[in-house]
Amino acid sequence: MNIKNTKPDLYWNQQYEANEIGWDLGSISPPLKAYIDQLSNKDLRILIPGAGNSHEAKYLLEQDFSNVSIIDISSVVTDHLKENFSKYPQLHIYTGDFFLHEGVYDLILEQTFFCAINPSLRQDYVAKMHALLANKGKLVGVLFNKIFEKEGPPFSGSRAEYEPMFKKYFDLNHFDLCYNSVKPRADSELFINFTKKETLSFIF
Repeated sequence: MNIKNTKPDLYWNQQYEANEIGWDLGSISPPLKAYIDQLSNKDLRILIPGAGNSHEAKYLLEQDFSNVSIIDISSVVTDHLKENFSKYPQLHIYTGDFFLHEGVYDLILEQTFFCAINPSLRQDYVAKMHALLANKGKLVGVLFNKIFEKEGPPFSGSRAEYEPMFKKYFDLNHFDLCYNSVKPRADSELFINFTKKETLSFIF
């Protein structure tokens, strides 16, 4: 099924129903685990967009984080998560379009969401991330630095392409190749740690 010619919710529902989820590592991404492990404030308001099977959310809950939200456009996956995580009242599960989501967060974790959306939406993604974050809020996670042979998702991209988009809206604290990617993704993931700018700089 071609995502360009299909409603996104239908496309992703069918991917999960067919178990065609090659992006899913089956556990938390090592770069995100390492980042979460050094967080001391367990009350951070955290959002994971395009959460999928939510291995990162599961890890956060196991580490006693008290305010975790996830959103995914696929009702198949969110229905599954509501059942699996029913014992965690501190987890908020939303079904819907990330670009229509409302809320205020201290931290947004990026894991295979950016690469799943059409590249024409990337500038909208950056602006929406900025809008959802509180003052001094952070966007942290991994982006692919790779050209894929087939048309996505996942969609190709590079640091050279990403940097001009993000630096208008964020201070780029860390933006480099991951040292701890899983082996199949070695040298193809960028770890990002960006802080929301309060004053935007639209200098091209």
